[in-house]
Amino acid sequence: MTEESVLTLNHLAVGYGRRVVLPDVHLTLRPGSFTGLLGANGSGKSTLIRTILGIIPPLSGRIEFAAFEERPHVLGYTPQRDSLDPIFLLSSFEVVLMGTCGRIRPGRRISRAEKELAHQCLQETGADHLSRKLFSELSGGQKQRVLIARALATKPDFLLLDEPTAGIDAAARHAIMEVLRRIHEQQHLTVLMASHDLPIVRTYVQRVIWLHQGKVLEGSAKELLTAEKIEEILDLEIH
Repeated sequence: MTEESVLTLNHLAVGYGRRVVLPDVHLTLRPGSFTGLLGANGSGKSTLIRTILGIIPPLSGRIEFAAFEERPHVLGYTPQRDSLDPIFLLSSFEVVLMGTCGRIRPGRRISRAEKELAHQCLQETGADHLSRKLFSELSGGQKQRVLIARALATKPDFLLLDEPTAGIDAAARHAIMEVLRRIHEQQHLTVLMASHDLPIVRTYVQRVIWLHQGKVLEGSAKELLTAEKIEEILDLEIH
């Protein structure tokens, strides 16, 4: 771990069971950086994020987080798709309140301050007007705003997003990305965002981690997202 990193992956192997998806990942995330995690479907983007989150145990290697004022680090997570069964009639506000649960002891009531924070997070993502609406009835773009608000309600040091613009129209994609850019700039969060959308990544992120056929490339967006470099990485002829 260097003084300029908040997260270091040391020779990390990730996968499921005996299936290795990425055999040797060695990366660092800089504080306050906005990093795009690129790769085709099946390249290991979601697997890597879920391993960093601790949902999947690493097959080998180490994940090292910087200390945050002698307290545990906090990770905010926005999944690729919501997994909330529509049979549960949860409002958008109640979904965002889930982000506060890590700070509330079992059996305790949610305080007024936490409820105010949830409303503030909805406001930050432009979704406060959706607070009373059922989450299951929202559009894809609206759900993403609420899920990002839920991640912010954890008061994260890191924000990890798994394909936050997948399955929504172009206008909604850019609206979501503008929300993320503003939050990143205002809160100085370290952001890691998985995506396969090259134009979105090229427009919004500072650095890129590219997963391709088990290999990992890292660099600035300007360096890795030129037509020549993309051609070299993908071994494609680009016209």
